[in-house]
Amino acid sequence: MHATRPLVLLSTLLLPLLSGQAPAQELETVIVSATRMAEDGATLPLAWSAVDADALELTGHVHINEAMQRVPGAWISRGNGQESLTALRSPVLTGAGSCGAFFMAADGISLRAPGFCNVNQLFDANTEQAGKIEVIKGPATALYGSNAMHGVINVLSAAPTDSLDHSVSLEGGPYDYYRAKYHYRNTLGAHGISINANGSSDGGYKDDSGYDQQKVTLRHDYTGSVWNIRSVLDATNLNQETAGFIQGYKGYKDGSLRDSNPNPEAYRDAWSARFYSDASRALGPRNTLTITPYLRNNDMEFLQHFLPWQPVEKNAHSSLGVKTTLHSEGDQFLWANGLDMEYTDATLKETQDEDFSPNQPAGVHYDYQVDATVVAAFSQLRSQWQSPWELSAGLRVEYTYYDYDNRTGDGSACAPEASNCRFYRPADRDDDFSDVSANAGAGYRLNDYSLVYLRVARGFRAPQATELYRLQSGQRTAELDSEELDNVELGIRGTWAERLSYDTSVYYMRKDNVIFQDSDRQNVSGARTRHYGLELGLDYRIAEAWQFGLDATFADHSYDSRIALLGSSGDIKGNDIDTAPEIFGSARLSWDFSQISGQDSVAEVEWVYMDEYFLDPDNQHKYDGHSLLNLRTSSSLGPRWQATLRVTNLLDEKYAERADFGFGQYRYFVGQPRGAYLELRYRFSIAG
Repeated sequence: MHATRPLVLLSTLLLPLLSGQAPAQELETVIVSATRMAEDGATLPLAWSAVDADALELTGHVHINEAMQRVPGAWISRGNGQESLTALRSPVLTGAGSCGAFFMAADGISLRAPGFCNVNQLFDANTEQAGKIEVIKGPATALYGSNAMHGVINVLSAAPTDSLDHSVSLEGGPYDYYRAKYHYRNTLGAHGISINANGSSDGGYKDDSGYDQQKVTLRHDYTGSVWNIRSVLDATNLNQETAGFIQGYKGYKDGSLRDSNPNPEAYRDAWSARFYSDASRALGPRNTLTITPYLRNNDMEFLQHFLPWQPVEKNAHSSLGVKTTLHSEGDQFLWANGLDMEYTDATLKETQDEDFSPNQPAGVHYDYQVDATVVAAFSQLRSQWQSPWELSAGLRVEYTYYDYDNRTGDGSACAPEASNCRFYRPADRDDDFSDVSANAGAGYRLNDYSLVYLRVARGFRAPQATELYRLQSGQRTAELDSEELDNVELGIRGTWAERLSYDTSVYYMRKDNVIFQDSDRQNVSGARTRHYGLELGLDYRIAEAWQFGLDATFADHSYDSRIALLGSSGDIKGNDIDTAPEIFGSARLSWDFSQISGQDSVAEVEWVYMDEYFLDPDNQHKYDGHSLLNLRTSSSLGPRWQATLRVTNLLDEKYAERADFGFGQYRYFVGQPRGAYLELRYRFSIAG
């Protein structure tokens, strides 16, 4: 991909949008993820997207990647069952600490503790019944610390409604898929209640696969004369029989391989819970204090089927934290200052039942505990001028401390005769990291309906505990630095001619001190990567009943240093990073046929495009990409009943959800064939 391509595309798009045509009224969009308070996102000099409740309801995603197709710059690569890997203004990142590049949260509270992420952690959120999913792309504001480097995915809980909203739904689909959802939302005086629960069971397309999953979100809002308090309890449970990669070049097109499961013994059991109370009160006419104490608990056990020796990992952590923010409003500024603190007690144990080789023996590979403390102070300022200009700037200082306790024997896990033991347990130690993030942006209103902005920002992530203490091949200590990412972006958003809303940005990012595993299987810092691209979101009302939407990504992600990366044959500087398609996205055409049906009715056809991408650092192996069509239609059946039909992979394309090359083999997670899902909803209450 040529370096000038995103700029050319952006300039082509801008010419018609700057013609001065404007709609009759300005469209206001609200975002809470930038500063923890609701504000007009249209004026923010920041790249962000949102998937609202209506889009989530129509999509009815079985897996989070279906909903995130609507976010430019984001690709949630689907594994088997509910497993996933994330790309957000990045390649799909893998490895022990790769998940640390993204801040994934529920109501602004990280789904997992900093330093203890999991690549699949989005299944810990009740995205199926969220009020909205907000996404910040690139380094976030100063209100976010470690992990908010490539971006933020924030799942907002559904708020209580002003009047009773009470319903239950049942859904059925292919391969013994069943799901039930229930919600109750209402406000009674000073108290608002929102209850959202769902449970699903999937028999699995592949042999010996499938899962059972349950999620519940309980929310209570209290509006008092002094304090306003929002309390949320969020819990999830997943029991999954996991199907592993199939192997062989283009095996996803082989009818004898597509539904096979090379790892019928694989499983994943995960449980999570979070509770918080967000208490805010006015301190005079211009200041609002918000205090948010929270508890978090995560527990997971799974078979590492992707490794030939197949060990079992058990990891868990419990956290206690508090976020404190003082929002101040002056005549010409909005200012957020605060202090965040969190303490986490975490454990990890890896065992293997049978000997695989002298270098991968049976027994305990790792067994350790880490007590982690994170303390941060931040300040984020935004102008509030009566002028076309909008300025913002922020600074965050964060300190991370790990107290590591090895609970098994120090050193090698193998017998002395092992030639190159895979597992090494470092002795007890302490590690600490001090990091700073900063951002500055300037926006200029071209007219009442469009904003152009320029933003620079730095994000960081401290090393994850597994990178520091889960060592291999005799590495006694991992002397790692925090990763840093510098970002500059130019964007424009607005509305035009009463029909079109648009949001597009071009960016350039450089990441330093990248942590990687070298050819000797040592965890080391010091690599560099380079990232640039264009993200485009369009919504165009073709006619009164017809609307077109487009979310597209054009990107280039490459290695920018000479490193001996594990899995490469030599110098890879300038090569594309593996699993980094240059182009991907989706387009949708929707039709509101309520006037024809006499009921609230909508239909949508969606095209999903995935470009080709390399599977290895040497760029020697490739996946060809794919295109999919999905169809969705929903209609009321009288005042209380609603039916929704979703047909995925309408043309029955043979494709891979994710392709990989490892241990000398092409490996694929196979995409499911065409499937139809029918949902019936009954409303106990009728609006109005």
